[in-house]
Amino acid sequence: MFKSVLFHEGAIFQNLFSNMILDETLELIKSRYGQQLEAISIEKLVAGIYFTAVKLSSGYCGLAYTVPDPDDTCATNRSRGFGDFTPGNFNGRKVTDLFMHSDQSCFIKTIQLAVMNALSVWLITKSAFKIIENTDPFDLLDLSAPKRVCVVGAFLSYLKKTVESGSYLQIVELNEAAVPFEFKQFLVPAGKTEDAIAQSEIVIITGSSIANHTLDRLLAIIPATTQVLLVGPTSSLLPDVLFKRGVNFIGSTRITDTEKMFQLIAEGASGFHLFKSCAIKICLVNES
Repeated sequence: MFKSVLFHEGAIFQNLFSNMILDETLELIKSRYGQQLEAISIEKLVAGIYFTAVKLSSGYCGLAYTVPDPDDTCATNRSRGFGDFTPGNFNGRKVTDLFMHSDQSCFIKTIQLAVMNALSVWLITKSAFKIIENTDPFDLLDLSAPKRVCVVGAFLSYLKKTVESGSYLQIVELNEAAVPFEFKQFLVPAGKTEDAIAQSEIVIITGSSIANHTLDRLLAIIPATTQVLLVGPTSSLLPDVLFKRGVNFIGSTRITDTEKMFQLIAEGASGFHLFKSCAIKICLVNES
């Protein structure tokens, strides 16, 4: 899976951008909910190996990629303790309190993102966004002529589809072990990351980039003429800010069976497990 430190100039430049998209989207969510947001609480939380899932008192669910926290050890995780928003104490807590919580650990930020995705569901369904159900955004691309495609993150289905289309594939992924052997020839050398992205006609980014706070930086270096796809369950945010930043298609997720989803997440499910039995793909299209 795509790691959080992407660029060689390091975290200094990355941190300039790291939370802008999420901060702006959260403010937009708060604005559109208004006072209604005060009444919404967490009904259920499951923190799985690959995804963290929440169900809100409003009935809506959200998912977020579970970002591994390198600082989470037996010595440091005691800070979670037994207070508010700690294991055993999430159910019934107001989402407004979650967003104001002083703990900004990787664990809490992941839950905040899952809650934002859950809150986004209602806003998206009552909006005028163009939504195409049971559709992968890749299938909306015109690849009748080969294109230069850069996939950020080892998302196997998109690697296969790109190669099968006859397009020129480049893969940006620091964890080389995540790239299957047959696709390693397309792996971009670490020092060529920005060049690969800047020269591509299509860039496909996994939703984990939202969770690990690398998306802002990625979108900042993509040329305006490049088509951008953001894909995966973590991408189910209210899309206004993402569209404004140049994302053309968002491959989002709609949960169709909540209890099955929680069971799968608790048992270590990844995205493809969800689409087999309890979720469908939906595509949000930027028409601006």
